[in-house]
Amino acid sequence: GQLLEWSPTLLVAASAYEKVISLGLKVDVVIGSDTQLQLQENTKSMVCPEETIQQVLKYLIAEAYPAVNIIGTQSKFDDLIDFLPAINLVLFTPSEKSYAIKSGFSVWKPAGTVFKMDSHLTFEATNLQELEKGNFVVQQDGFVGFNFKTDYLFLIELI
Repeated sequence: GQLLEWSPTLLVAASAYEKVISLGLKVDVVIGSDTQLQLQENTKSMVCPEETIQQVLKYLIAEAYPAVNIIGTQSKFDDLIDFLPAINLVLFTPSEKSYAIKSGFSVWKPAGTVFKMDSHLTFEATNLQELEKGNFVVQQDGFVGFNFKTDYLFLIELI
């Protein structure tokens, strides 16, 4: 609900279109090969052989979108890494928010916020304490900063 308050551009796979409009949502673009759908007024159709997130990202990058929120069931960047230089990605699942950051990133968080990160990576963080392997907690209300030598660090926040 909070994501929709921003009036985002909503792209939906053709296979999920009927369910999405049954929720009362306005769809901007339908992606897939089903050309028989009864589309809402002003809804574009992007016909492509596969309903993949890669197709969606190519479309958004071509349209000069700076960022995308992806709602799904998995928070994995494995097949999305090549898109990171061109668009900011945030992946939402029912329990997590995942995103890639660059060194020098800082964000204000309340005390007790939990981050999950690959504990094998070498990074420095301020206002963050490791609870157990890969789980970190914000120590006090305020900014959390991250510095590291790799291109990106992948954070997972519990929501």
